[in-house]
Amino acid sequence: MSIRTHRSFSVCVFAASSPAASDELKEAAAAFGRILAHDGVRLVYGGGGFGLMGACAKAAHEAGGEVLGVIPGFLTELEAAYTEVPTVIVNNMHERKMRMFQESDAFAVLPGAIGTLEEIIEVLSWKRLGLHDKPVAFYNPDGYWDHLFALFAALEEARMMPSEFEDSWRQIEDISDLLPALRADADSAPAVVPMTQTF
Repeated sequence: MSIRTHRSFSVCVFAASSPAASDELKEAAAAFGRILAHDGVRLVYGGGGFGLMGACAKAAHEAGGEVLGVIPGFLTELEAAYTEVPTVIVNNMHERKMRMFQESDAFAVLPGAIGTLEEIIEVLSWKRLGLHDKPVAFYNPDGYWDHLFALFAALEEARMMPSEFEDSWRQIEDISDLLPALRADADSAPAVVPMTQTF
């Protein structure tokens, strides 16, 4: 499938691929997909059809939204690639993350596990290094990400990370507030030289 070379605001969603995620979390992910579609925002995501990522993508597509999946070839069966939307097949996980980064203007972090953590920690690391200033917001229902935030606080207390690192992201408890927060942060972000390195 062909991929648009011009686009409006795009949000990358990092989220669980596990089909065992709760119905409540899947519905929140679907709600966010519909919000993106209704607001004319393109969803960029990991290309799978399972779990929260699949629920978000399917809901956005069914609501008439634009969706771009990015998935390594070896995961197309394991994560049940959602072929109803344009999907880029890449060679490996590193290419997946870089393509998702390049295609996106902001990052929404929904509940997930080690894969979601790996993705967002890299984005935050790049932001810490001044390679970009794209907004990052965590959807944090019932304190889902509180242990991660406590780790960040502990790193700051140990003087391993400056206190201003907390300005690199924000947390949202109501899924309906997630997109407005990302848009507001994008509007106020200073210009940063686009990152071109491929790590």
